[in-house]
This record gives sequence, C-alpha cells and structure tokens, in this order.
Amino acid sequence: MSGSALFDTYARIPVSPERGEGSWLHMSDGDRYLDFSGGIAVNSLGHCHPHLVAALTEQAGKLWHTSNLFEIPGQRRLAERLAEHTFADKVFFTNSGAEALECAIKTARRYHFQKGQPERIDIITFEGAFHGRTLATIAAGGQAKYLEGFGPKAPGFMQVPFGDREALLAAMGETTAAILIEPIQGEGGIRPVSGETMRDLRDLCDRSGALLILDEVQSGVGRTGRLFAHEWSGVTPDIMAIAKGIGGGFPVGACLATEEAASGMAAGTHGTTFGGNPLAMAVANAVLDVVLEDGFLEEVSRKALLFKQGLASVVDEFPDVLAQVRGSGLMLGVKCVMPNATVNTALRAARLLAVPAGDNVLRFLPPLTASDDEIRIAVERVREAAASLATP
Repeated sequence: MSGSALFDTYARIPVSPERGEGSWLHMSDGDRYLDFSGGIAVNSLGHCHPHLVAALTEQAGKLWHTSNLFEIPGQRRLAERLAEHTFADKVFFTNSGAEALECAIKTARRYHFQKGQPERIDIITFEGAFHGRTLATIAAGGQAKYLEGFGPKAPGFMQVPFGDREALLAAMGETTAAILIEPIQGEGGIRPVSGETMRDLRDLCDRSGALLILDEVQSGVGRTGRLFAHEWSGVTPDIMAIAKGIGGGFPVGACLATEEAASGMAAGTHGTTFGGNPLAMAVANAVLDVVLEDGFLEEVSRKALLFKQGLASVVDEFPDVLAQVRGSGLMLGVKCVMPNATVNTALRAARLLAVPAGDNVLRFLPPLTASDDEIRIAVERVREAAASLATP
C-alpha cells in the first residue's frame, strides 16, 4: 500500500494550499504563491471572491439540496440569464464539464433520432482535443493515453487531424450527427481555432444537417475577453458545453442548446441528482453578476494584452528556454524549448503556478480579476525562472 488512502491517479505537486485570497495561494508551510493556474481555468474570479462567498454563505443557510423533482428558482434564473446572453434557448445543468459534454453528445444523437435518422450517431472530433474522463468523453477526445486499459473505445466517435479540412470532409457522411470542437484547445496546448475555420465548420454543418457542438468548458465565461470564445468568430453553435469558470470554484456545468437542437430531449430522456442544486446555482449566478458588469470583459482584454506582451518579451529574451506565446485573452500558453516540466519546476521555485499542457506548453490561466501589478509580478517571475534555466 502507498503512503496515502487516495487512488494513485495524480502525481501531485509537493505544495499544500491552506488559504486563498484573490490571485494568491498561501501554503501550510507559510509560503505564498501567485496562482496563475486558476484551478485549471476554474477560479475565474480568484480565490474567495467576496461576492461569491456571500452568495454561497447565504444559500447554505437556506437550502442545500432537494433534487430536480422540484422547481429550483436559482436554476430558472441562471438558465434565463445564459439564454439572454448567448445563442441558446435551453439549458441543462450538470456538476462538471464531462457531464456537460455527455449531455451535449446525447442531445445531438437524440435530435437525429427524433427526426427519424437514428443512424446519425457519429461525432467528429479533432486530434489533441480533451473533452473529459468518462468513457464517452475519452472516446471523443481519442487520446490513446486516456483510453488505454479501459476496454473497447465507445463507438460513434471519429477523430481527424487538427486543422485538416480534407480529412474532415472525408470523415463526414450519412451517419454524422455532429462536429465537436474546442474554440481553443486547452489540454492540447492552447491551440486556437481560426475564425475562418469556425465559419467553415458552421457552413459544413448547415449544409450536411449535422449539429455544431462547442466545448467551451475551459475557454468560456469571460476567459478570452468575450463571454464565450466563439463570439470572436461571429459563429454560433447548436449546442455548447460549459463548466469550470461558471462556478468560480464550485462544481457547476451546463449544456446549452437552441430549441431546435434540444427538441429531442423530452421528459425522462436525461437526468441528474445533484446538477443544478441550489448551492451551485447561487454561486454561478453570483459569477455572472460580476462577469456581466459593464466594462468587465473589456478589462479582461486590456489586461490580457499587458500579460501577452510581457510574456512575449521574456520569450524574446530567453529563446533557448521559451519559444512562443499562444492563446487569447487570459487563456495563454507558452511553448517551451526545454521540457515544460523543467520550466514549470523553475516557475514554482519563483513562486508562480502554471499548468502543463500538450505540445510542450505551459498554460497561464489567471483570475479574470488579476490586477495589473499581479500580471507584472507574474511576468517577472517567468523571467526569473527562464533566467535560472538559460545557457550561461
């Protein structure tokens, strides 16, 4: 037996957070780190934002759980707010991004079923994608390292190379139910999908009758300077999965859809015990209170430019350590020359937290509320880490 009763599924970093405040994490040993990992894009408003704390505390004193057998007023309010500010007409609440994706997949397949086309079950996805850890979502992501050892891959998922239009056209056919894509691949290495490609995908779906599903679990809720990243392209999906930032640290996810796309999801076709519970709805509504304030998203874009320019200056200064800055808004990545694990260790030594990703990238996912000074501190700590690794 290992030294812990926990499953050995994480190679955990040897730091133990005890308390968080805004962009900062205070460890049990007294150290303080600037947290630009953001709980992997979850802590959209930082640690212990006063408005979120107040909303959760107030709701905790009233009601925690009743189940979806009853009306939950906070659900109705949050759904109506999301519909007002997005393409969607209908919303289903979940506990996580993977569950939101499961709902999105079921919604797409059920749509075709109720249209008299039950053979249309195939979901086309893109290499490098990450859509969750359930049996269906690891099949959707298609990455061998997540599929290994879990039996046959769930049927109905086809992967094509990222950015390969010809391969996509070859994969589409009479059994295609939907195309599923992240507007910016997160785990895949902060790889944005161009506006031109997004518009092309929308056109392909419109012409073929397939649905367009967007995974905005990581890129949504203000992360890129718009409420959702797809807005930059002018394209709207039929279905969208969100989570992470909408809860600001509390487990919340949602599947959003047009009324047409959701038309097959009749009573009894899907369900959840905890999804959309009063605690989650109170916090998610509080997150929207802040993110939808006048000028908030414009501030995200302004601070993102400051951060991106700062990171670019470090890349220019240390080309033997860092190669490229990628991303949009406050969803940024730096492609490393050295192994990203080595660079990440140097960042931790400089008391800055980032998140590894594919393609030898480190992600920076700071709170959307991070101050200019905190962004400048982060840049200087990246510079310190790079200097410690640079060739003398």
